[in-house]
Amino acid sequence: MSEEVKHIEEEVKEPSSFRLIFTLGVAGFLSGLILVSAYLFTKPIIAKNKAEALRAAIFEVLSNTATFKTLVPDGDGLREAGEKEEVGQEAVYLGFNAQGEMTGFAISGEEGGYQDIISAIYGFDPNDEVIIGFKVLDSKETPGLGDKIIKDADFQANFMALKIDPEIEAVKKGEKKSPNQVEAISGATISSKAIVRLLNKSNTTWQARIKVYLSTQNTSSDNQ
Repeated sequence: MSEEVKHIEEEVKEPSSFRLIFTLGVAGFLSGLILVSAYLFTKPIIAKNKAEALRAAIFEVLSNTATFKTLVPDGDGLREAGEKEEVGQEAVYLGFNAQGEMTGFAISGEEGGYQDIISAIYGFDPNDEVIIGFKVLDSKETPGLGDKIIKDADFQANFMALKIDPEIEAVKKGEKKSPNQVEAISGATISSKAIVRLLNKSNTTWQARIKVYLSTQNTSSDNQ
């Protein structure tokens, strides 16, 4: 074999295993560094946006609300959260109007829908034991079908004076006969029923605590 042929063969030899592993390791490290940096940079921005969206939703589901308290579990009841306390889903929000009168509680919850987890918040009037407002916070339900839980005005109207006792139940459109029933959206019954489960589950979690809190507190904004 000529020297020229040998030289060509040496040039086309595959790189060593060490070089491949080293190259992949460096690429993986750089990719990971970029991902971590992007996460750390965007995390506070995302948290701030979520907090602002939640705040706006509280005022939306509790009409005529001017201020609110953040309440967290405390034994069998509730207590006001600390100024810098991280609460996440473990909180409810007690609203007050401009005169300092209670407007109700805003309660959030999550439930599995057709595509993914649905996150929502609703307003609750403890005096009449009715839901008085509802808003989806996050949903990835099917566009044109499942996302009607957000866009369908008739579905939203279910939550203007929805009784929680007896337990809320979903019925077919046009078949609502009781104030504790929710008319499901045609073609989106799975998403509709997910909302009903969300409401019932959240009510089970929070109603007893709310009753204990109201029995021991003067629900006036003067106590804020």
